[in-house]
Amino acid sequence: MKLNQQIHHAESISRLVGVQDRNLLVFKQYLGVLVSIRGSEIITDAKKEMLPLLEAIFTVLIQLAEHQVQFNERDVMYIIKLAEKNELDGVFELYNNREKIIVNDQGKAIYPKTFNQKYYIKAIESYDLTFGVGPAGTGKTYLAVAAAVRELKQGKVKKLILTRPVVEAGESLGFLPGDLKEKVDPYLVPLYDALYEMLGMQTTTQLLEKGVIEIAPLAYMRGRTLENACVILDEAQNTTKAQMKMFLTRLGFSSKMIITGDPSQTDLKNNRESGLNEVLSILANMEDIKIITFDKLDVVRHPLVQHILERYDQNEN
Repeated sequence: MKLNQQIHHAESISRLVGVQDRNLLVFKQYLGVLVSIRGSEIITDAKKEMLPLLEAIFTVLIQLAEHQVQFNERDVMYIIKLAEKNELDGVFELYNNREKIIVNDQGKAIYPKTFNQKYYIKAIESYDLTFGVGPAGTGKTYLAVAAAVRELKQGKVKKLILTRPVVEAGESLGFLPGDLKEKVDPYLVPLYDALYEMLGMQTTTQLLEKGVIEIAPLAYMRGRTLENACVILDEAQNTTKAQMKMFLTRLGFSSKMIITGDPSQTDLKNNRESGLNEVLSILANMEDIKIITFDKLDVVRHPLVQHILERYDQNEN
């Protein structure tokens, strides 16, 4: 069966199908329908009732392809999910007019890829205190590090400080072998990974040695005032109430704080209330801060992972 849309230019067709037709493969993996390009026509084996959905999706994809916008299977997945919720308004502008955050060490430009990611980056630019909360896989930490590195490169701050509560190791860290770095580094690997991608391993190592970048457990923030710095608190759902209050009061002049976490996933023991949950309630609707809430629509995973999670949800219910 043919869709109503047609695409004529070879370059646009190439952008539409993607590398090794991966963009079209998403339709089979996620929606269970085959889609192919024959000449200028789009062919599918989808049933009649699915055609309006596919035509809405391809209206956007063809428009992007013809405006020379490069996109991949992750972007196609997000557009499909938006179409399923009838929320495609503005998606062309999201991709066509996107502003890069930074260019990473491999020369690849990093962009916000969802509406909430776009709002998140804009909030970090505009506010001294930004919360990014929501499920794993939404890019909260990755984008926070990208935005922080940009602040450093542009000279807006003199230092980056990245921290996490090291819940699994306990407050004191004393029973683990080795020095401080050896004790906490396993818990801070995601922060190192993000920095390595943004700056490269050599540059990151040099900046760590110079103290321009600091990665440390939250317990070591006590008693400090953090000025001229961009400070990221990751996995904030694992802070206690006292730790969150302590961290927030470290904010100094000419600094920014970015706090990320998933309020529904805490590792705190003995039913202790999360400091993140409390602070979101206390600071709700407060001016001069911004809370960006991500949702499942921002979690764009491989279609197979999506189906695996759906099966788990069905089993649990």
